Amino acid sequence: MFAYSPRPIRSVLVANRGEIAVRVLQTCQRLGLRGLAVYSDADAQAPHVRMADAAARIGTGPARESYLSIPAIIAAAKQLEADAIHPGYGFLSENAAFARACEEAGLIFIGPSPKAVAAMGSKIEAKRIAEAAGVPTVPGYHGDAQDVKTLLGEAKKIGFPVLIKASAGGGGRGMRLVEREADFAASLEAARSEAQSAFGDASVLLEKYIRNPRHLEVQLIGDRCGNLLHLFERDCSVQRNNQKILEEAPAPNLPDLARQRLFDAALKLGRAIGYDSAGTVEFIMEAGDEQPYFLEMNTRLQVEHPVTEAITGIDLVHWQLIAAAGEKLPLTQEQVRIHGHAIEARLTAERADLGFQSVTGRIAHIAGPPALRFDNGIADGSEVGLYYDSMLAKLIAHGRTRESALDKLEAGLRGLTLLGLATNQLFLRDAIRQPLFAEGRATTRFIAQSYPDGWQPAAAELRLLRAAAVAAWVSPAAHQLHPSPNGWANPWLQRAPLRVTAAARPALITALLEDEYGSAEIELHQGRDGAEAVIDGERITLGAVSAAADWLEFAPQATTERLVCRREGAKLLIARQGLAIQAKLVLKSEAPRAQEVDTANGNRITAPLHGLVAQIYVAVGDRVEAGMAVAQMEAMKLVHTLSAPQAGVVASIRHAAGDIVPAGATLIEIDLAVEEETR
Repeated sequence: MFAYSPRPIRSVLVANRGEIAVRVLQTCQRLGLRGLAVYSDADAQAPHVRMADAAARIGTGPARESYLSIPAIIAAAKQLEADAIHPGYGFLSENAAFARACEEAGLIFIGPSPKAVAAMGSKIEAKRIAEAAGVPTVPGYHGDAQDVKTLLGEAKKIGFPVLIKASAGGGGRGMRLVEREADFAASLEAARSEAQSAFGDASVLLEKYIRNPRHLEVQLIGDRCGNLLHLFERDCSVQRNNQKILEEAPAPNLPDLARQRLFDAALKLGRAIGYDSAGTVEFIMEAGDEQPYFLEMNTRLQVEHPVTEAITGIDLVHWQLIAAAGEKLPLTQEQVRIHGHAIEARLTAERADLGFQSVTGRIAHIAGPPALRFDNGIADGSEVGLYYDSMLAKLIAHGRTRESALDKLEAGLRGLTLLGLATNQLFLRDAIRQPLFAEGRATTRFIAQSYPDGWQPAAAELRLLRAAAVAAWVSPAAHQLHPSPNGWANPWLQRAPLRVTAAARPALITALLEDEYGSAEIELHQGRDGAEAVIDGERITLGAVSAAADWLEFAPQATTERLVCRREGAKLLIARQGLAIQAKLVLKSEAPRAQEVDTANGNRITAPLHGLVAQIYVAVGDRVEAGMAVAQMEAMKLVHTLSAPQAGVVASIRHAAGDIVPAGATLIEIDLAVEEETR
C-alpha cells in the first residue's frame, strides 16, 4: 500500500512483544505489509512470534538484554530486511537515541521525529516547552538545581502537600507524595534512588498535589505534511499504583469548556514541537473544576488507544504508517466524528486482594469473551514471567451510549475465562459497577474511596466456586472428562461406603480445600438428583453435574450454568463469571495431621512474589528496627521494598542481590532473642 509513497514501506518490524506486537502485526497483515517480529528467549513460543511472517531472536529474558538492546533490534531489522520499525509502547518507544539509530540505519521509525521524542522525554523540559507555548501547567518547580536545600525551599513556596516526581520516567516509579516538611528529605532520597534504578537518572521535579484529580488526555495525530489533528479525549482516572486499569472515551461528565481547553492546549503543544505521528498529551484536573493542567506527553501509541479507535472508526496504527511513509492524513479535523462511547479494561497478572501484587505462572486455558474486542498476546501454555509488565490483555467495549458500553464490558468480563494464573478479572467486573465509576465520577482516588479496606472477592461467589470445585473433584463426570490414575482421586468410584444408596439418603463426604484466597472445610451431599454443599454454615445447591467438551455443567435449581474446569497436576482449576481459583483438595479423613503453627516466623523476611533480589541493605550482625528497609525486590517492572517485621539483629541472609527467588522464599532472618537480651 505504501510502495510508492515518499518513504516506501513494504515490511515492518515490531520492536516489542505481547498484545501490542500482535495488535501492530494485525494491521500490517490487513494492509498487505510483511509483518516481522523479534523475541527474547522467554518469548520464543509467544503468539506474536507465531503470527509474524518472520522473526529474529534478540537476546535472553531480561529486557535490558533483548527488547531494550538497540544494536540487537537494528541487527534483527537488517537480518529480516525490514523497511521500518514500529516500537509499540514501553521499552524503546520513547527513546530518542533509538529513533535516531533507526534513521541512521536507513530504517523508517514509525513514530515522531527524534527531536520531538527528545523534547518530551524529560518531564522538566516538557513543562518548559509547554509554558512557553502558553499551555497551563501544575504549579511546581522543574529547575536544574537538584540539591536538597533548593528543592526544600521550592517545596515550601509551592506549599505542602507536594509531589516529588522522577523527571525521566513514568508509571509511578520515582514518585513520592510528601504531606509534611519533616518528611521531605527522606522522601526525596527514596524517589531519587528509585528513579536512578529505574531510569538511570535521579533528577526530579516538584508539583503541587491535587487532592482529587481526574486524569484526562488528548489523542493527537500528525503527518509530515504539516497537518495535526486531535482525536478527542479519554478519561484514565482509575489507576492502581499510579498505573491505569480502566480507560474510556469520551470523558464522562466533562464540562464543554474544559473539553475545549484540553483540545486547544494539546494542539498548541503539538505544534510547538512539530509533532508528526500519533501521540498523547496528558492532563490533570481537580474534579468539578474546568481548568486542566499539562502533565506530560507520551510520544507513542498509548495502551488505551483502542477506545479512541472505537469512537472514531480510525485505525491509529494505519495512520501512523501513513504519516511515517510521508503521506497526508486521510481526514481533516472537521471530518473526524465521535460515534458512541468506549471503555477499556486492562487484564493483569495481579492479586487485587493483595494490593495488586504481581504474580507469575503458566496460563492453562484462555478463552476470550464473545462479541467484544479482546487485544491480547497470550495463549494456552503461555508463561508469564518476572521480566516484563504484568498486563496480559485488554477488553474493549463500544456502545451507542456509555451505559450500553458498560453493560457489554460487564458481560465480557463475565464471559472471559482464564485458568492457571491469578488475574484482576473479578476486581474489574466489580469496579465498573461501583457507583463512582458507574456514574462517571471516578478520580485517581477511585480505589481508595471505593475500597477503603482493600478489595476482596465476594464471599458468596467464593463459596459457590469452592463448592463447585469439590463437586467437580468427586463427580464421575469430571473423572471421565479428566481421567487420572493419581492426583485426582474419585471417592465415589473408589470407596464402597460412600456410594449413593438412595435418593432419600445422599452420600456425604467432607473435603478440605485450599486455594489462593485461603482454605475451607466443605461438606458435600451427593444424591441421585444432584449435589448440595455446606460451607461455613451456608447451604449451596449445585444440582446435577455433567461433562461436555472441556467444561462441566451444573444445573442448580431450574437453570444450567457452565463452569470451565481443568486439572493441572494435583490442582483443580475452575472458573465462574470472572472468579477463578486453583484448588488443592483432600478428603478430611485422609488429611495429614495439621502441623504446629510456627510461632517464630515473625523473624523472617520472605519474598512476597517470584522475582529478582535487587538489593540487600543489611549485613549479618546489623541491628534493625521494626519497619526498617532491609531489602528490595523487582518483578514485572515494579519495585518492592521489604521491611523488618520486628526489631532485632540480622542472624542470616539466605540470598544475595541478583538472585531470582520464588514467592515465599526466606531472604533474611532476624534474631529476636538477641534484641530481648539487650533490653
